[in-house]
Amino acid sequence: MARLWLLAILLLGCTANAAEAVRYCDHPVYPPISWSDGKHMRGIAPRVVQAVFASLGLDAEMVVLGNWKRCLLDAAEGRVDAVLAYRTPEREQYLAFAQVPVLREEVTVFYNRRHPLQVERIQDLTRYRGGLLFGESYGEAFDEAVARAGNIEWVSDSKQNFGKLIRGRIDFIAHERRTGLLYVEYLQGGGDIRALPLALAVDHLRLAVSRRSPLAARMAEIDRELQRLTDSGEIERWLGESEATYRDMIVQPEPRE
Repeated sequence: MARLWLLAILLLGCTANAAEAVRYCDHPVYPPISWSDGKHMRGIAPRVVQAVFASLGLDAEMVVLGNWKRCLLDAAEGRVDAVLAYRTPEREQYLAFAQVPVLREEVTVFYNRRHPLQVERIQDLTRYRGGLLFGESYGEAFDEAVARAGNIEWVSDSKQNFGKLIRGRIDFIAHERRTGLLYVEYLQGGGDIRALPLALAVDHLRLAVSRRSPLAARMAEIDRELQRLTDSGEIERWLGESEATYRDMIVQPEPRE
């Protein structure tokens, strides 16, 4: 009988722990924000997410899907609890966004110097072939302009997109300046890739919770922890560490098991 009681207690404990897990979805193709080393998700995004939810007494389960659009769809349906994303009116219908941002990001245009662009404003991009990732949004003005022009080829990952730009199959990529510049540093043919001074959008990446998740009722707690991490300088320090880790990984990749 004692053994049965012990087994019951253990099973209840496992059930309670499972209930405390938070499903965080990411598409890890944005160093130093998030990327995969082939075995684990790395970057500042998973680090911030784990720290925030740990402060709430919750474990973060990292979920990686085929593309960013899948993450957003699963968040809308409540199959995952949280994502790190830009806030847009459309996304606010199914996501509750933290008021305290994680990072400020500038979106710009990357091009191949062998095929220079004549671009001074967003509308000028409609003359060229662009490449974007499924589910991405780069500001209302840009989104509307490319939707009307129909000049975008959609792909699942940044490596494919930058590869097409290097080979001249597309003329430009809209991408975060910080992550794009870091990504092409060690990319074969990346020496031909340049970024325009033009900023398509300046926005902030925010931790967002599915409105179908119980966590949506705890946004005030999430904001308090994000504010603490910001004020303490932890997020800025983690960003620098993430950049250094990515560069080290590229120069000396970890052995695969």
